Amino acid sequence: MTAAPAKSLADKAAEYGLKPDEYALIVKRLNREPNDVELGVFSVMWSEHCSYKSSKIHLGKFPTKGPKVICGPGENAGVIDIGDGDACIFKMESHNHPSFIEPYQGAATGVGGIMRDVFTMGARPIALLNALRFGDPSHPKTKRLVSGVVSGIGGYGNCVGVPTVAGETNFHRGYDGNILVNAMCVGLADADKIFYSAAPSPGLPVVYFGSKTGRDGIHGATMASQEFDDASDEKRPTVQVGDPFAEKLLIEATLELMASGAVAAIQDMGAAGLTSSSVEMAGKGEVGIELDLDMVPQREEGMTAYEMMLSESQERMLAVLKPGREADGQRIFEKWGLDAATIGHTTDTGHLVLKHRGETVCDVPLAPLFDDAPLYDRPWVAPAPQPRLSAADVGAPTDWAAAIRTLMSAPDMASKRWLWEQYDRHVMADTLEDSATGADAGIVRVHGGRKALAMTSDVTPRYVQNDPYEGGKQAVAEAWRNLTAVGAEPIAITDNLNFGNPERPEIMGQIVRAIEGMAEACRDLDFPVVSGNVSLYNETNGAAIPPTPTVGGVGLLADYAKRADFASMKAGDVLVLVGATVGELGASMYLREILGREDGAPPPVDLAVERRAGDLIRGLIQAGHLRTVHDLSDGGLIAAAAEMALASKVGLALNNPGETADHGFFFGEDQARYLVAVAHDDLEALDAAAEAAGVPYAIVGQAGGDEISLNGAGGFIAAVDLEDLRSVHEGWMPGFMGA
Repeated sequence: MTAAPAKSLADKAAEYGLKPDEYALIVKRLNREPNDVELGVFSVMWSEHCSYKSSKIHLGKFPTKGPKVICGPGENAGVIDIGDGDACIFKMESHNHPSFIEPYQGAATGVGGIMRDVFTMGARPIALLNALRFGDPSHPKTKRLVSGVVSGIGGYGNCVGVPTVAGETNFHRGYDGNILVNAMCVGLADADKIFYSAAPSPGLPVVYFGSKTGRDGIHGATMASQEFDDASDEKRPTVQVGDPFAEKLLIEATLELMASGAVAAIQDMGAAGLTSSSVEMAGKGEVGIELDLDMVPQREEGMTAYEMMLSESQERMLAVLKPGREADGQRIFEKWGLDAATIGHTTDTGHLVLKHRGETVCDVPLAPLFDDAPLYDRPWVAPAPQPRLSAADVGAPTDWAAAIRTLMSAPDMASKRWLWEQYDRHVMADTLEDSATGADAGIVRVHGGRKALAMTSDVTPRYVQNDPYEGGKQAVAEAWRNLTAVGAEPIAITDNLNFGNPERPEIMGQIVRAIEGMAEACRDLDFPVVSGNVSLYNETNGAAIPPTPTVGGVGLLADYAKRADFASMKAGDVLVLVGATVGELGASMYLREILGREDGAPPPVDLAVERRAGDLIRGLIQAGHLRTVHDLSDGGLIAAAAEMALASKVGLALNNPGETADHGFFFGEDQARYLVAVAHDDLEALDAAAEAAGVPYAIVGQAGGDEISLNGAGGFIAAVDLEDLRSVHEGWMPGFMGA
């Protein structure tokens, strides 16, 4: 049998995701051909996942500074000042491709990786969130993917002992071939003890610690920068394997190492593993780095330099220590039972030098790897505008009661109790509000005082699909609104920009316009971007996911006793709709779930109106006049009222004042609105504050009884028994999962 011809380096470059012109550029930068190890290093550092080569020029449009921003994008996570010498560190990242191929480990290692981004900067993780998008429930893979992802998130987070307090879960056929798993972590640190990744000078020891290096995850960053096809299951070897118990030891060892004063710079090993961590530390510090790969702790025999540099084995860290502090580090690593070794040192060469088995297997300048990857201003076309739909363009329900039950039992609207009951939401004993309690954001206390952090994750992909600019604005505005609805002052966001193939102009148009809309909302709401992630090539066989720029928002409650939820409504409370309603039904849940349509322009977002309404609501909460608040989003007024009634276990009656068609009034998704339940004694304060702020409001009903009843402009429309509604609302998810 004739042996297959050896592959050329150019052929290997193509396999690794490098275009022919990119390979030619590598040769030009080196003034020679790279060897196999060097080619592997370039391929991961120049991947979309690591270099942001298609999005970087547009990401510069985001506002990233503010009076409370300590550290914006460019580090492992963003850092904000929350007063009293405390800092909050947070970030969101994707693990989409690995979770589709191997849902349990993909989701689990997504949780582990985002926690490392936070504690590598000196923070103790205090909360986790997730944003999950699955395919149509009827698709043969969906149930298995849901089961695996949820088990992976719970299995990792619960074992590490960090509560999962908030998130969102949606279903749509657009995710059939490429699900999204976005994980967010929030941590606390001392504001004067933040740790960064830039190596400060030559001649310092480079220490590896954590778990041993294996062959799992090799070329994971490259896989995350490619489309799927029918052979995607063959990529299972590029999915990492996580160990939450090792992560817990790593957290404690890292924080103790930092407290010892031995750390000069530190970086977790995430995407691209030892390659990205060493390149970024040396590149940011403008020094060189030399590693002896024989010293790397390995769990498999015969590993090559290529395999060690590209492995994405989990629970590993790289630190640059201060001179002579190796022994201090070793004592800490031994205490926590971690593998550790001094594997190299920083240099003044500006090169990445790798030695293995007595030979130099890589010697390349850091600049082309770190800050000189190709950047593309890819061609793009603006998506065609969708027509604005008025209530007159959309039919009213023929059976209102059936429509309400259908809406509230639809996969996106139904209770996710089955899902979040698998997450430990109260470990650490600081969770005040979570997915179960009926609030628009999770809330976690900060020790040592009365303050708390509020956190949320939001985006409405169908809005972004129909108008990326308005949809981008709305994603930021809804995160701002959800924090406001619990009484928190919104401070900053992280984001996870999930899109299809940027080499297609129509997809690049979605990316550009969504970023521009998000940036405008961030500026107008004083809600800067401090960290984030871009996940592109989310498509299978040329079919892209719906554009999904997820926004993770964090805010501060100065006194957690002055907060609101939507589960505190009492019989006799007056229901007040704050904000104006015209009955926007384009791209609405009503249109999709009741009429089977997905057309129409999404509701426009007036950021000045958003600001006035939100500031009014937050002020009333903090003054003690509001305790029950729910922002209006998916499903409009009827959905918010139903969720409030179900969470409070109190019925209600809603009345249309008559200025808007009934179906527009009850199902419209106009923005900048809140439904509040107030005692009669607090109506006067609400009226005075709303008039002073120039915010319209209407009394739309009263709480009481055991049903939800609707009265339209012409009189009674329908009534739905509250327990009947609870049965269908809470029954869909366990029914789908066979639970």
